[in-house]
Amino acid sequence: MKKPIAAGERTTKKQLAFPFVRIQGQEEMKLALLLNVIDPNIGGVLIMGDRGTAKSVAVRAVADLLPQLDVVEGDPFNSSPTDPKLMGPDALARFRAGEKLPAIKARTPLIELPLGATEDRICGTIDIEKALTEGVKAFEPGLLARANRGILYVDEVNLLDDGLVDVVLDSSASGVNTVEREGISIAHPAKFIMIGSGNPAEGELRPQLLDRFGMSVNVRTLMDVQQRTQLVLDRIAFAADPDAFMESVRPEQEALTAKLVAARELLPKIKVPRPLQLLISDMCSRLNVDGLRGDLVVNRAVKALVAYEGRTQVTQEDVGRVISGCLNHRLRKDPLDPIDSGTKVAILFKRLTDPEFVKREEEAKKKQEAAAAEAAKANKKAGAWGGLPGRR
Repeated sequence: MKKPIAAGERTTKKQLAFPFVRIQGQEEMKLALLLNVIDPNIGGVLIMGDRGTAKSVAVRAVADLLPQLDVVEGDPFNSSPTDPKLMGPDALARFRAGEKLPAIKARTPLIELPLGATEDRICGTIDIEKALTEGVKAFEPGLLARANRGILYVDEVNLLDDGLVDVVLDSSASGVNTVEREGISIAHPAKFIMIGSGNPAEGELRPQLLDRFGMSVNVRTLMDVQQRTQLVLDRIAFAADPDAFMESVRPEQEALTAKLVAARELLPKIKVPRPLQLLISDMCSRLNVDGLRGDLVVNRAVKALVAYEGRTQVTQEDVGRVISGCLNHRLRKDPLDPIDSGTKVAILFKRLTDPEFVKREEEAKKKQEAAAAEAAKANKKAGAWGGLPGRR
């Protein structure tokens, strides 16, 4: 039996996405997405990995977890009926005039940005002729307007023109999109969660653009046999009957949605203790992270993690769980370095927080040096010249 449609609710048909709760493995990617849902100020996620590693599936699935929004009916900006900061130009003018804005329920938007999109398609356009002849600011909203209060997803972000990526990331960071044409300027809210994905084999993003993403995760093909088999079976069942499959996981999906809503409400009550703030900044300084974005993102991400787990006290272990994902893409790349950036961050964190780890590292280094000395001594041929004899 289909659920009846409530009055004042949008009835647009939406293609079902594979449920988030049935994505096997890829825990780091799933956690990064959930943390950004809890606190969009983290700055989005960059997901890089091989083909077929559930990047797009996870992004489309997480959108289904988000609660419905109260929006102004017929408004292309998904304007809030009560919050002026989240209103488009028309709704804001009506609100300031004292009009009570009609509200309806709508799904949180997930807007996918195609690779061939132009800047006008993304940012919107101004009808100059209408503005000059009729004296009104005729604005045609773009993808950034439609993504307001939702998610903007760029698949193959490493293949998108750098200039367009920069425009999108600027709007994501400021929460405002400004369009200027022929001396006419229009600004509207563009508060969205920016998610990008791509295959590193097809090219890398410039460091300046990498730094603009709040978190970054690298995903690999699922190798656990049990998880892999279960995911294949679930995908087959979902393809055969999407509605029945979604109904079977509905309680899990609704429980996770409720958990995210509770985390959002708890988030303002969480504070990062001063010693942990110093530890985070010390890490960023030692890793030569440019700017302060890294420090800010780690602080926000660890608070979101604690809120997600229903706690209010931030611990050192919490910082360790999120810091690699927040900093690994901000480190300067050395193509000759055999250690990847995420491992570097994890090792430094252990050195600063775990005295036993430092002892084990020193002991391992001494053993390695002793073994090297023994090997050199054993390789030395009998009767070989050992240098000039020392003076007595």
